[in-house]
Amino acid sequence: MSYPGEMTENEYEELLRKVQEKVACNIVGIRTEQCFNVELEKALTPEKLATLKWLLAETYEPEKLQTCRFLEGEVCGSPYSVIVEVGPPLSLTEVARLERMTEYVHPGKLTSFQSDLVPEPVSAIPVIERGREALEEINVKMGLAFDEQDIKYYTHLFRDDIKHNPTTVELFDIAQSNTETHNFPCAVAPYPGAETGAASPLQILIDASDGASDYGNRFGEPLIQGFTRNFGTRLPNGERREWLKPIMFSGAIGQIDHAHILKGDPEIGMLVVKIGGPAYRIGMGGGAASKLDFNAVQRGDAEMAQKLYRIIRACAEMGEKNPIISIHVQGAGENCNVVKEIIYPKGAEIDIRSIVVGDHTLSVLEIWGAEYQEQDVLLVKPESRRLLESFCERERVSMAVFGEIDGSGKIVLTDSAAVEQAKLTGLPSPPPVVDLELEKVLGDMPQKTFEFNRVPRLGKPLDIAPEVMVMDVLKRILKLPSICSKRFLTTKVDRCVTGLVAQQQTVGPLQLPLADVAVIAQTYTDLTGGACAIGEQPIKGLLNPKAMGRLAVGEALTNLVWAKVSSLADVKASGNWMYAAKLDGEGADMYDAGVALADCMIELGIAIDGGKDSLSMAAQCDGEVVKAPGNLVISAYVACPDITLTVTPDLKLVFDQIGNDCPDIEDIPYLKKVFDAVQELLSERLISAGHDISDGGPIVTVLEMAFAGNCGVNLNIGLGDYDLLPVLFAEELGLILEVHSNDLNVVKQKLHAAGVSTNVIGKVTTAQQTDLVVDGEVRLKEKTSDLRDLWEETSFQLEELPPLKSCVKLEKEGLKSRTSPSWRLSFTPKFTEKKLLTTAIKPKVAIIREEGSNSDREMSAAFHAAGFEPWDITMSDLLTQKISLTEFRGLAFVGGFSYADVLDSAKRWAASIRFNQPLIQQFQEFYNRPDTFSLGVCNGCQLMALLGWVPGPDVGGSLGVGGDISQPRFIHNESGRFECRFTSVAIGDSPAIMFKGMEGSTLGIWSAHGEGRAFFPDENILSGIVKSNLAPLRYCDDSNNVTEVYPFNPNGSPLGIAALCSPDGMHLAMMPHPERSFMMWQYLWYPKEWQVEKSGPSPWLRMFQNAREWCS
Repeated sequence: MSYPGEMTENEYEELLRKVQEKVACNIVGIRTEQCFNVELEKALTPEKLATLKWLLAETYEPEKLQTCRFLEGEVCGSPYSVIVEVGPPLSLTEVARLERMTEYVHPGKLTSFQSDLVPEPVSAIPVIERGREALEEINVKMGLAFDEQDIKYYTHLFRDDIKHNPTTVELFDIAQSNTETHNFPCAVAPYPGAETGAASPLQILIDASDGASDYGNRFGEPLIQGFTRNFGTRLPNGERREWLKPIMFSGAIGQIDHAHILKGDPEIGMLVVKIGGPAYRIGMGGGAASKLDFNAVQRGDAEMAQKLYRIIRACAEMGEKNPIISIHVQGAGENCNVVKEIIYPKGAEIDIRSIVVGDHTLSVLEIWGAEYQEQDVLLVKPESRRLLESFCERERVSMAVFGEIDGSGKIVLTDSAAVEQAKLTGLPSPPPVVDLELEKVLGDMPQKTFEFNRVPRLGKPLDIAPEVMVMDVLKRILKLPSICSKRFLTTKVDRCVTGLVAQQQTVGPLQLPLADVAVIAQTYTDLTGGACAIGEQPIKGLLNPKAMGRLAVGEALTNLVWAKVSSLADVKASGNWMYAAKLDGEGADMYDAGVALADCMIELGIAIDGGKDSLSMAAQCDGEVVKAPGNLVISAYVACPDITLTVTPDLKLVFDQIGNDCPDIEDIPYLKKVFDAVQELLSERLISAGHDISDGGPIVTVLEMAFAGNCGVNLNIGLGDYDLLPVLFAEELGLILEVHSNDLNVVKQKLHAAGVSTNVIGKVTTAQQTDLVVDGEVRLKEKTSDLRDLWEETSFQLEELPPLKSCVKLEKEGLKSRTSPSWRLSFTPKFTEKKLLTTAIKPKVAIIREEGSNSDREMSAAFHAAGFEPWDITMSDLLTQKISLTEFRGLAFVGGFSYADVLDSAKRWAASIRFNQPLIQQFQEFYNRPDTFSLGVCNGCQLMALLGWVPGPDVGGSLGVGGDISQPRFIHNESGRFECRFTSVAIGDSPAIMFKGMEGSTLGIWSAHGEGRAFFPDENILSGIVKSNLAPLRYCDDSNNVTEVYPFNPNGSPLGIAALCSPDGMHLAMMPHPERSFMMWQYLWYPKEWQVEKSGPSPWLRMFQNAREWCS
């Protein structure tokens, strides 16, 4: 089957440009089509063919799907017309396999998907006969990365100790157990590389961040922290130092019940269990692989990871009845690591053929050694097996019991298929594939010794011409990727999923990515949570590695300080090392940084409790070795007693004061004083805004605060005995505070009493003007918006590279004149009455999810906060008839990426209902009941449209069918990408029961989707919707005007339509996320005129309260 490859104008131009570059510059136009290869075991019935067509047809124009290639019929005979067919249809006659091939040109028609690849057999290496020579040869051949000490040890082990020739699988296994973890993938394959960690530097910045963002979005993990680094220079000694692979670092926060922290010890009889995705030929070699081996790049499957996560969470939430005794994630080192480590020291026999595989051409070595992702290995007791199986069945995840703890102290890997084959042929049973004593390959291993040499540094003083003006410097540094706006990274990341995000990257009315600290709530009902902040100062390490180690800790703490934490003594950290450690001078630098780091942390009373190392940070380029600057990333985290006390950098108090204090990191006790003093000020709510001094120095810090607050500043400083530029741009640790003028004296007294020095350096103004006066002389007088444009310029340029140009231009130009949103609140938000929350009998609402859904918990929390009894219902629960919709008053279809959005958003979810007669009948009966309501958000909104539930059969397409081409639906955003923004929406008059009493309000709300553009194939239906007020929610601009303009309208929906409802108002579908916005601490920003408590309910709770009132 084929389908015309419809593209946006920007996508078309980008593809044409690439074709002209790589094929021929005189190509003037292209047409594309998508071809689906369908392998059939027998002919399809007309009904099943119609089902297949509905699934494969593009949501935008389903009528264009054909069973033949449309391009062949369009060739006009012109000698200038050419067809390149990618993935031709099969010449075969129910569906065994379906593939959409996008990257391979077939020379002829396919006749089968089957491969003639023969798995490579296991072989033995003659170490007993040939000694170390045999090991050296296989080391090179297999890329095992054994060094001299390894060769010596393993030669002795196999030849003289255990006295058997190692198999190729055994050698691969022990190589994985004793090598560094993977650190490379982005240079080989930026997008999939970033999925697992998360090309040219530019491609990495774009594609790798796309990969990390997409994985987090699909999994439902809010990536709420991170940074990017790129830098290149030639040192005075001629050495080139550069990140040929820019650092892309992202972070998030999790939590675990204290009762589950410690793993249980293996006991004889315990089962060794694998759960997760099937095995494929990906990530082969893991940590020991060549950095140019594409087979070694791991590929992520976020949908499978999410399902796996749900199983583990279900086990953990059983408390003391948790069936998991021990758990180990399959990462670098694959089964070779994860199995040995979880069975150590007792030992077990493992059957390789019990592992679920997705590719039956895999060899034993590949099944054992490939790093296919989303796999956990567990130890469970036999009596817990059925419980774990029931969890896996509910989430549709494979489970394999592939071994049992036997007390042998060995890892014995057998191939039951080979044993069975030997029996059939009368041959002797083959020996185990792996037969190793755990203590000799994992436990009592000899310590390696490394010798490092320090290399003298050749430095030269910084030479800045005296005539250089402040503005000249700002024009350069504000555009640096390390300093500039990171809008190009944050907009495409779902920063609100889970509904537990209390502080993510963006701040202020303009949503600028400037937050210093990330904060996550522990629950939806309390104010406790966790905070995390990052610190790293690699460029300083080129001059002084010890200072770099201390500064990394210092920056992490000066970022963390803006969240109210339990205590500095409670802070723990993860340390990530990135060095070319085996090259001259680098190992010694890393050692020096490590010693300085340890001393600093000991004095502060904090500690590292985990981390990662990437110690191959060098590459050959243009005939020379290019070393990346050594880097140490400290991710500090700690508990928060009150998430509402977090302070952000955006300036808020016009005509109030800005203060500055600058500790020296070498004075560790002083840093502690500053941290504790600011924490006290947070507790007493005496700071309205704050930002740490880091890259770019104090002047950049103040400017960023003004950018975020959309205001101006008057700075007035004295130089004393110092020069101007070092004072303005020095990157010493320090803090900038905004304090109300009424509190200034109190703040100064408290800081003085704590032994912390302060200086008042300026005032905040309403004028969009930045004025800098130094010793009475004006050194800078610029519009704040112009300076912000410089800071945003690099980010916008990076966004213009993908097919986003027209949207980026709109946002770039609009930002120049933007004001703060002027939202209107037509009612007073209130918590739900206690009697509704405590009554024993509450109306039940089914929170319905499918594979890939990720917004069910926040939806349950919102309904629970309104007095409902939410039930977690999976589609498999309904399919297996474990529960019926007749029990519920309400349905909520949740957001996420059902079936990973394959074949368009919600398409397969809709199909699972549409083409299952008992299910579609059950859903239709629910819809037609007079006492029921439904809500669909994001992916659930797309589903309700495809089912015809909104705007309903009287206005749109046929109910439940969704195949009516006139039915309104939701398609790809006009920008062509996923958009996460805190969007303004206006609530209009409508019959929607959930918006009762909210009409006339304009509110902020989280919006996060890639396919949210409302599409109306029939203009008459759109007119009917508008006339009947069935579009109750519209996107609006800062002035509360309904808009189609990007980015106020994040998807390009006509008339700003963000929601649709049925004529009776009982069924509502909306793209924005009220379930992630029902508490004020979930709000990114709100006008101070609202005078609401951050710990209180947001206006969006009223939606769910309305539904509860309707049910009464």
